[in-house]
Amino acid sequence: MGRRAETLPLQVRVRERRLALGLSQQELAGRAGLSRQALIGIEAGRLVPSVAVALRLARALRCRVDDLFALPDVHPTVEAELGGGVPASLEPPFRVWLARVGPRLLAWPLAGAASDEQADGIARERRGERRLVVELVSDPAELERSLVIAGCDPALAVLGAHLRRAGRAVRVVWLPQSSLQALRALARGEVHIAGTHLWDPATSEYNLPAVRRELAGRPVAVVTLSRWAEGLLLAPGNPKGIRELGDLARPDVRIVNRETGSGSRLVFDELLRRAGVEPAALSGYEREVRGHRALAEVIASGLADAGPGVWPVARSYGLDFLPLMEERYDLVIPAELLDLPAVRDLLELATSLPFRRELEAGGYDVASAGTVVARIE
Repeated sequence: MGRRAETLPLQVRVRERRLALGLSQQELAGRAGLSRQALIGIEAGRLVPSVAVALRLARALRCRVDDLFALPDVHPTVEAELGGGVPASLEPPFRVWLARVGPRLLAWPLAGAASDEQADGIARERRGERRLVVELVSDPAELERSLVIAGCDPALAVLGAHLRRAGRAVRVVWLPQSSLQALRALARGEVHIAGTHLWDPATSEYNLPAVRRELAGRPVAVVTLSRWAEGLLLAPGNPKGIRELGDLARPDVRIVNRETGSGSRLVFDELLRRAGVEPAALSGYEREVRGHRALAEVIASGLADAGPGVWPVARSYGLDFLPLMEERYDLVIPAELLDLPAVRDLLELATSLPFRRELEAGGYDVASAGTVVARIE
């Protein structure tokens, strides 16, 4: 007849199929040559039918045996390293992206802007401080053809979408990180490419001083993705009438700030200094959020009147904007990766007409997209 289900757990769909055909337990048991008690045990998963019984049930229910009985889904597991910047206190289970960068398989929790994306796996347990056992829920081949880009520009997600639409054999994993975090992740070998907009007030040069400092001794190419206006994101309609940085010190104005290490925070602090505005005089200066979108959402929800950010994000959230300067957003690519097909595909799509048009419609200046600003040896 069968054996106890504890020896071979099964997913049993006999009851669902029987009810779909309008059969009672007694009727099905009769057609399959079983006792009603045996059928009850099979439907409840307490008994595993023999091959002969499974075939008779399938014939009686006019379907295949596989439609009635299946082994539980068993997902393979892998061991991965928790990406830098992720709190070691984060306890499993949690959803993660996975990607191979060089010899390392790295995992990043899905949070914030990425929380509604499809995960590659589920972190099930820790092994040491930064090692995870991850249950795979995606094709393992995805992990090997992923290009990991860290940076704060939402256009990086748009670039990944264009690669998918073009059917390229590469997947972009965008890690929303500040410019300084992105460069340091690249220096640690945790990402393939870093996006950055770091202004050097001493030289008025963009990105190259920071790249030389953070990636000292590593040959890289610095390629422009776009230019944008940096300034203040303001509440819709600018009800507080903010016209200059000094207005932020008024007692009726609340601001929200970006985290230290972000390009917007660097510009904001330097321009405050040049304008003679003390940070301590700004209500909300110590209130930090991570990412352009997070800051825009705080202002759009009415929880702050202003904050440092960029025009494309202000535009996408329907916010007012006070431009303060123009910036260049660059991709920093290790020299040894420039000839990889995945990187060549990325750079080709970054200069393609459909991608450029989409960025232009979002408030970006793409006239210099694809320009190699420097090769740092």
